[in-house]
Amino acid sequence: MKKIVFTGGSGRFAQVFKRVKHKYKIVYPSKKQLDIEKYEKIIKFLEKFKPNYLIHCAALSRPMKIHEENISKSILTNIIGTSNIVRACNKKNIKLIYFSTNYVYPGIKGNYSEKDPVLPINNYAISKLGGECAVKLYKNSLILRLCMTEKPFVHKRAFKDVEMNFMFHEDLAKNLLKLINKKGILNIGGKKQIVYKFAKKTNYKVKPISAKKLLGKNFPLKQSMNVQKYLKILKGINF
Repeated sequence: MKKIVFTGGSGRFAQVFKRVKHKYKIVYPSKKQLDIEKYEKIIKFLEKFKPNYLIHCAALSRPMKIHEENISKSILTNIIGTSNIVRACNKKNIKLIYFSTNYVYPGIKGNYSEKDPVLPINNYAISKLGGECAVKLYKNSLILRLCMTEKPFVHKRAFKDVEMNFMFHEDLAKNLLKLINKKGILNIGGKKQIVYKFAKKTNYKVKPISAKKLLGKNFPLKQSMNVQKYLKILKGINF
């Protein structure tokens, strides 16, 4: 039986993923067991468990303002922590799957493919792209640029003028293990639509709000990705 180490096991996505049936032996180490900010602790854990794969979901994300107010923590967790994971996977020859974000794209034209230039729209995205840079050095890896959130939609307001590919954690959870033998970069998300339209499907109380009015006229409104490569994989078409 092949083994998987899943970082960020106490996080929102992991709680959903744990409900998925599979044929792998998966462990979800606590921060005390595997602190991504401490390289030697990572090595020690991997030597003990001897995994075939490592799914790196641990990250500093919300609230978004923390990446403006505490850039040291953002760098330490999302860039240096990820770099430590890459170094450890390289040393132990472990396949690495890294959770990144659609926010690495500029959000100006929409329908971004994996080959399009990146230009992060905020500090959180900058920190995740920093992690990507480390992962790209290691060829036995897969970067997932994700656009997903909790179900039901948890926020009280949703943008009525921003187009994205939101999907729910459940949508990726059921398909994640179909992807782990792929390499490179993969956009993952749902149907391209206005965020408010997506949100109100599961949260009838959500209120529409204008990103342009709230965040300024220069805020990127077309943040959708092209997810055709992902959809082809689900249909059994190789790339």
